[in-house]
Amino acid sequence: MNTADAVQELVAQLKSLGLESYRNTMCKHGAQEPIFGVKIEEMKKLMKPYKGDLDFACALFDTGIYDAQYMAGLLADGSKMNAAQLQHWVETANSHGIREYSVAWVTAESSHAMSLALTWIDSDNPDIVAAGWCTLSSYISVTDDVDLDQTLLQKLLKRVQAEIHQAPNRVCYCMNSFVIALGCYVPALSEAAIQAGQKIGEVVVDVGDTSCKVPFSPDYIAKVAQRGSLGKKRKTTKC
Repeated sequence: MNTADAVQELVAQLKSLGLESYRNTMCKHGAQEPIFGVKIEEMKKLMKPYKGDLDFACALFDTGIYDAQYMAGLLADGSKMNAAQLQHWVETANSHGIREYSVAWVTAESSHAMSLALTWIDSDNPDIVAAGWCTLSSYISVTDDVDLDQTLLQKLLKRVQAEIHQAPNRVCYCMNSFVIALGCYVPALSEAAIQAGQKIGEVVVDVGDTSCKVPFSPDYIAKVAQRGSLGKKRKTTKC
């Protein structure tokens, strides 16, 4: 079976697994049409035949369907993706959920992570700016501290402190997440992140018709420290 036929077959499977209730929930969280409403655990049951097949993952992403793009992010090995592919993904993502999670995940795995993230946070498009900050957060969480440019990260922290309250809605949310990631995953910068978070204060974000809360970064970092997980890196940010 060729890639196009395989994608068509999988999309049909996804459509059959869609739940109206889950679809409505995801739409409240910003997902856009087309969306079927497939739960992540159901996606994962379908992944085995396609795992690591980058061509298939990219073709699946190109359907534009929310569920298919999310699954593509789980399937793709970001370390094998080139900068053009990652740029295409961020520009054609279904919604902020795909940009800030699926695209950020695979970009964080790639050798282009920092260069793309730094380019994206300077974009004129706030959707791409938000994806850039989320990519930085994902990259920090999976990269050894010795391989991080901590001086640059400190400069970015100061930038967040100066800009967050004037930032567009999703950018504001993702900047706050960056402060949390820096404080939780880079122990040498935890105190700086806490101090920045205290100066930033409460972060107000419109989360729509959802029960989502915006964490106060110093409290979040303190809880991670209390459970002894400060600096504990993740194997992957995909979930």
